[in-house]
Amino acid sequence: ALLVYDITKRQTFENVLRWLHELRDHADSNIVIMMAGNKSDLNHLRSVADEDGRSLAEKEGLSFLETSALEASNIEKAFQTILSEIYHIISKKALAAQEAAGNLPGQGTAINISESSVDNKKGCCSN
Repeated sequence: ALLVYDITKRQTFENVLRWLHELRDHADSNIVIMMAGNKSDLNHLRSVADEDGRSLAEKEGLSFLETSALEASNIEKAFQTILSEIYHIISKKALAAQEAAGNLPGQGTAINISESSVDNKKGCCSN
């Protein structure tokens, strides 16, 4: 999920915690959440400091970027970051599943066929 607030409107930043709690209450526990302060191209109208966003994101365990949709600044990076975190979670789950499968009884049982058992079975054509 991408939680986006407008850096020129303090009220949107103040809503982030409520949105975050709603996400955590209703979404899967493994959801990847990133917070983005949008409209970084309007720095002269800024009402939310970059440090405020970074601080909240760090406190809540979220990734953080400031973006500008108008200038296409950090938009791709935001999605790449989310995808990387999703990939990391999925890879970790797959590895855990493989390790668990390796510990199951009956898995990976080897059957050895010795030459003596082959020699004891003589067919019609052997001398």
